[in-house]
Amino acid sequence: MSSKLIQPPTSITASRRAISTRTPNSKVLVSFTNHNGKTLSFSDNPNRHRPMFIGKVTEQSSSCSSTNEQEEEEIRTVSQIKEELYEALKGINRGIFGVKSDKKAEVEGLVKLLECRNPTPEPTGELDKIGGCWRLIYSTITVLGSKRTKLGLRDFVSLGDLLQQIDIAQGKTVHVLKFDVRGLNLLDGEFRIVASFKISSKTSVEITYESSTIKPDQLMNIFRKNMDLLLGIFNPEGLFEISYLDGDLQVGRDGKGNVFVLERTE
Repeated sequence: MSSKLIQPPTSITASRRAISTRTPNSKVLVSFTNHNGKTLSFSDNPNRHRPMFIGKVTEQSSSCSSTNEQEEEEIRTVSQIKEELYEALKGINRGIFGVKSDKKAEVEGLVKLLECRNPTPEPTGELDKIGGCWRLIYSTITVLGSKRTKLGLRDFVSLGDLLQQIDIAQGKTVHVLKFDVRGLNLLDGEFRIVASFKISSKTSVEITYESSTIKPDQLMNIFRKNMDLLLGIFNPEGLFEISYLDGDLQVGRDGKGNVFVLERTE
């Protein structure tokens, strides 16, 4: 009984060279088809001899990108993504009154790109970066249909800025909703929600509701019947994860899966 030594075809030399250029953290899967039409595979195990027959090389990386399209996204800088995000947010009024599905997908796709580039992976360890005043520029919380009608947020009441004031020293946060009411001699009014927070993990805090007020009294008369509805929509109580944080932009997600994008303001 005799055996033959089969030499690898010369056409695969370039593929063999490709293995030597792989990244250190990559896993390599090597496969080839022999003369009988069977496909054999080898893993890149340092404890074994590497095979001479090399056909197709597949690399798996541990980065955020797993496809060619996603790898192209890696080229985009944080500044470019933020510019695209601000452009995408134009004309949608923070998403409070609903957003078309394609626009929502565009915005949240950009948000996810930012989250993959978070310069502050452990934000609760750098609370000085969180403190101060933030203005909401996008949220998946919505006020639609009968809720919007009951709150008068169609023609009678206009929703102004939604602010988040964070006092690190006191462990307090104040959420302020600004209102403008037509037909009343009011320049503006506001709904304030006071809450405390405690660090829950390296990326999240637990927020506890404490109190809420509406000023001036004329505005309270408008919302009195629907106070529970108003509080139910905007109450920040619960777990809040900070998924992106830099000097002027913050992205967070609450325990219900809602997304919040805020920019730093005075």
